[in-house]
Amino acid sequence: MGGGTLAYALRDSGVRVLIVEQGDFLPVERENWSFDAVHTEGRYKNSAPWYDTVAGKEFVPGNYHYVGGSTKLYGATLPRFRESDFGAVHHVDGVSPAWPIGYADLEPHYTEAENMFWVHGNKGEDPTDPWRSADYPFPGIPHEGAMARLVESARRQGLHPFAAPQSVDWRPGGGCVLCETCDSFACMVDAKGDADVAAVRPALRATSRNVELLTNAEVLRLDTDESGRRVTAARIRHAGGREIEVRAERFVVACGAANTAALLLRSTSGSHPGGLANSSDQVGRNYMAHVTTFFLAVDPRHKNEAVYQKTIGINDWYSAGPSTPFPLGNVQGLGKLHGQQAKQGKPWVPMSILDEVTKYTLDMFIQTEDLPLSENRIGLDRAGNVTVTRRETNLASHHELIRRMKKVVRKAGFPVVLTRSLGVEATSHQCGTARMGIDSASSVVDADLKAHDVDNLWIADSSPFPSSAAVNPAITVAALALRLGHSGALTT
Repeated sequence: MGGGTLAYALRDSGVRVLIVEQGDFLPVERENWSFDAVHTEGRYKNSAPWYDTVAGKEFVPGNYHYVGGSTKLYGATLPRFRESDFGAVHHVDGVSPAWPIGYADLEPHYTEAENMFWVHGNKGEDPTDPWRSADYPFPGIPHEGAMARLVESARRQGLHPFAAPQSVDWRPGGGCVLCETCDSFACMVDAKGDADVAAVRPALRATSRNVELLTNAEVLRLDTDESGRRVTAARIRHAGGREIEVRAERFVVACGAANTAALLLRSTSGSHPGGLANSSDQVGRNYMAHVTTFFLAVDPRHKNEAVYQKTIGINDWYSAGPSTPFPLGNVQGLGKLHGQQAKQGKPWVPMSILDEVTKYTLDMFIQTEDLPLSENRIGLDRAGNVTVTRRETNLASHHELIRRMKKVVRKAGFPVVLTRSLGVEATSHQCGTARMGIDSASSVVDADLKAHDVDNLWIADSSPFPSSAAVNPAITVAALALRLGHSGALTT
């Protein structure tokens, strides 16, 4: 999301831009929309395993190396951070730190990103929605099936459910048909606003032809000059295993919070013994990924007829208030679950039972802000592989949010609730490993995303986030990338 959007911002800028992508274009094939291929077989999972140091085991993260990155299979929900998220926020387990920039610094770039990614939403529905200089580009997607029933009941209960901002091409004449294979699937008809379709391809088609793409190219490390103040080359393992170097005047890392940290930590030298841009010892630290739960409400009397279910958002307990001493978090719809997805959480249950049960489930995603802790970190083992150390925070708030949502859905006529906490393997909202800040002793990049220690290195993904907020990070990544691209720092 960061690298592709930045290339889009720099199209026609007069500078030559090379996107270096570890993977290739995700193939268009019928398996794109196969529940068995995607969820049972993991056909598109192409990340190397990571090692969970707390549980002492390996796992394959939900990180995808394709043009467009993990957005090729994301759920396409693009909410802005709340205005309060950029300030210090008190939580049950501590304080979420303030950013060195404010919401106003990103607002015009949020607006541009919403237009780039065809965001559908309804202004004024969400009571926590920050001020905006323009309405959503397109109206929100209507609720259907059991989701519509829940929305009506939630409103009667005094809540403010809203149309979650969705990045799909449901514009007049657009290609989206609101199918069930969107969330966690690649779109076979390019109707999901992922970074490949909405950013990289338009950048490559720019009239000046100044953007190029190198695929199947894994960056192994970044080299610097003798002073350590300038990156001189990226060492790359290209297709077929041959090693090449790419030299440039400026370098931007946008590998995702975990792999950006890993790349910097691998790029040691005499000037940077602890890793590139790591004089603060903050690279890899403060890893955050949200506290998350799959929440399934069940009415055994009625099947859920919804096809495109990822339409609801509830933020009534997002911030502290009279009945909420501390923020609880965000509730949003999930793509409609089927037996293959449920099998991952209940492997001992026969598939025939799971297939039948999921016909009756109303599926939602609950997330609570995760705090930045120094000991929560991305590291490397002796072989240079990624390790993850993470202790979840704000669990009491998360459990309270689940408790309140159980009351809401039961009043709406869904007497049975099933939940599954996701834990360390939920990596899609990763952030924080190269935090931005004014003080170079406690941060990796400045407020303009430039590394404190290196004169020609920037980071344009979720790594610089000082806090995780409690909503999806993707459009904030895009807004930061657009701000960097339009700043002139990379073109002068």
